[in-house]
Amino acid sequence: MTPLRIAMLTTFYPPYSFGGDALSVQRLAAALARRGHDVTVVHDLDAYHALAPKRRPATVLSPDGVRVISLHSPLGITSTFLTHQLGYPVMQRRWLRKILDDGAFDIIWFHNISLLGGPGLLTQGDALKIYEAHEHWLICPTHTLWRHNRETCLARQCLRCVVHHRRPPQLWRYTNMLPRSLRQVDAFIAKSEFSRRKHKEFGFSTDMDIVPYFLPEQEKAALAPGQPLHDRPYFLFVGRLERIKGLDEIIQVFQTYTDADLLIAGDGAHGAVLRRQSAEIAGVRFIGHVAPDRLSRYYRDAIALIVPSVCFETFGIILIEAFRNGTPVIARRIGPFPEIIERCGGGVLFTNQAQLVSMMKQMQHDAQYRNSLALAARAGFDRHWSESVVIGQYFSTLQRAANRAGRRSLATALGVAEEMEQSP
Repeated sequence: MTPLRIAMLTTFYPPYSFGGDALSVQRLAAALARRGHDVTVVHDLDAYHALAPKRRPATVLSPDGVRVISLHSPLGITSTFLTHQLGYPVMQRRWLRKILDDGAFDIIWFHNISLLGGPGLLTQGDALKIYEAHEHWLICPTHTLWRHNRETCLARQCLRCVVHHRRPPQLWRYTNMLPRSLRQVDAFIAKSEFSRRKHKEFGFSTDMDIVPYFLPEQEKAALAPGQPLHDRPYFLFVGRLERIKGLDEIIQVFQTYTDADLLIAGDGAHGAVLRRQSAEIAGVRFIGHVAPDRLSRYYRDAIALIVPSVCFETFGIILIEAFRNGTPVIARRIGPFPEIIERCGGGVLFTNQAQLVSMMKQMQHDAQYRNSLALAARAGFDRHWSESVVIGQYFSTLQRAANRAGRRSLATALGVAEEMEQSP
């Protein structure tokens, strides 16, 4: 197989990152490198420091075979502000052009580029261009469809909304810059059918392929049983501690639900508020950021993962993290969660507190019922969200895009790569 030269452009990349989308870009880069492809990742240090000026990132080594380029401007966060406002990489334009031109890439893969270069970045480079929508940036100035910082967005009120989010309006969104730049892209990827539908509903008329997130298989050592990490039965929450994650309501449930505890893994801006709310609730425990191997043990020992988000997410990586560990999920009936749960039968969906409590009781006290969901969860992960399955879907999507763009030799190489994923 001929190795492909791939450039991945993203604002945030571990360890200079915050959420699951950056980790997913890292997993994708590593998976492609393991298959012999030449992968270069370009990200922006200034954007990270603009949003976390006092945060010291953890040390994370780049996967073998992945070249990582960290851009930094002498103007620092001023460079980030200019990109945000004007929609193109004002200070980094020359460097980005040089990287893309000198690299002679086959594929330029745009991820979260909001602060790396904005829509102006889409016009640079001469390769097959792919845009992967980890967030709703194409249709929403705040990326989250969380209107006025208090409710799901059902209709545009963008100017008022960004003011409520305490962000400056982006001048380029009031021009034709974005649609003009998007014409340079050969294929768009949504992470779920729900996200594709939301893009269309809010005016993005271009077709989008659906390729979900994946997780690599765990090493057998990581799955080995160990001593319980908690001395009582517990439900688990994993994620950023933000209002949009819906934990406020779940903490209230544990004021009266005393058969099990709630363990909360993660941290975030809303953490202090949540800790105050739960200060007198004995069953609520905050365990902070947890290393991946240890987090797998928390998943496996949990009765279920609770996913109470109140916003429109594009996917829900924590659901397939739970599935990989054979842990059932109780998720709010919102956004992409129903299609994920219903695809494998590895969990249940709630719409109110009464339903949630009923599902928690059944999951905790009916072992046969819980075990049937756990088996479906693990089987669903292997069938739909394992690395080899999803990488094959990526190659198929890229091959179709290459054929549409008239890049026949690239399409042939991508076809060979897809066949290799399908071979035992």
